[in-house]
Amino acid sequence: MKPRKRLENQTFGTDFILLGLFNQSKYSPFFYSLILIIFIVALIGNATLVLLIQSDPHLHTPMYFFISQLSLMDMMYISVTVPKMLLDQVIGIHNISSQSCGLQMFLYLTLAGAECFLLAAMSYDRYMAICHPLRYPILMNHRVCMLLAIVCWFLGSLDGFMLTPITMNFPFCKSREIQHFFCEVFALLKLSCSDTSLYETVMYLCCVLMLLIPVIVILSSYSLILLTVYRMNSATGHRKAFVTCSSHITLVILFYGAALYNYMLPPSYHTVEKDMMVSVFYNILTPVINPLIYSVRNKDVTAALRKMLCSKLILGNFQK
Repeated sequence: MKPRKRLENQTFGTDFILLGLFNQSKYSPFFYSLILIIFIVALIGNATLVLLIQSDPHLHTPMYFFISQLSLMDMMYISVTVPKMLLDQVIGIHNISSQSCGLQMFLYLTLAGAECFLLAAMSYDRYMAICHPLRYPILMNHRVCMLLAIVCWFLGSLDGFMLTPITMNFPFCKSREIQHFFCEVFALLKLSCSDTSLYETVMYLCCVLMLLIPVIVILSSYSLILLTVYRMNSATGHRKAFVTCSSHITLVILFYGAALYNYMLPPSYHTVEKDMMVSVFYNILTPVINPLIYSVRNKDVTAALRKMLCSKLILGNFQK
């Protein structure tokens, strides 16, 4: 009860209060230290992946272009929520203004939506590479890749522009304490004193549509890929197709599994604790898992990393 009383005394005007993840736990310093380490590893891993793809000509292909976009989104994604949460824990003030809350919500929705569509674009790229290898360089040229990436960012921003203003314009006359570690839409709606059932239904349908379209693209792409691979007579072709697709399939299962729980299961399946744990998974853990999947399991990336480290080592010895 003491942490709750301390938080209530921090209310300034119309500010919200983020209760965080471990405010009731005596092990909170350990858990927050662990999150800080994960945050740093995620930033370093994704930044390294982007740098490698940009600097190595062998990685200037559509697949790695989309991977660099994914890493960029993940760096921004984890930076939207985690620094604020860690800073609150250090200084002991958990307040967030309405404007900052709205901005955090907009960025979170935009990046989540953009990544959702980007994973579909990546599956389409793998379909074109495996099922139409001869026409692949023409059909997936740099201009097409840039257009697909822009469309993903645009569709993600639509999600943010539609949901953020409506959510923030509801009257909040109940407690200002958000039972979450960031300004999540459903957690904020629980504080409204007006009837939000119609809006929640519309938002649920929009989220289902935003998830359903990419899922259909992904399932269709990999169904056609499996059919093409099945028809191959080459064991080498089977192995190469499996290696190039397995990393993406792993990422899709992790990301969409959490998203389907959050936005497609009925409210009866949700609790505050479950929602926060799922949010931790795809807000904090997924950004650190992605570069590991695409580096450890990818020979091209590991070769580029060794090449970059060797060149730095040689240059350093030469300067001495």
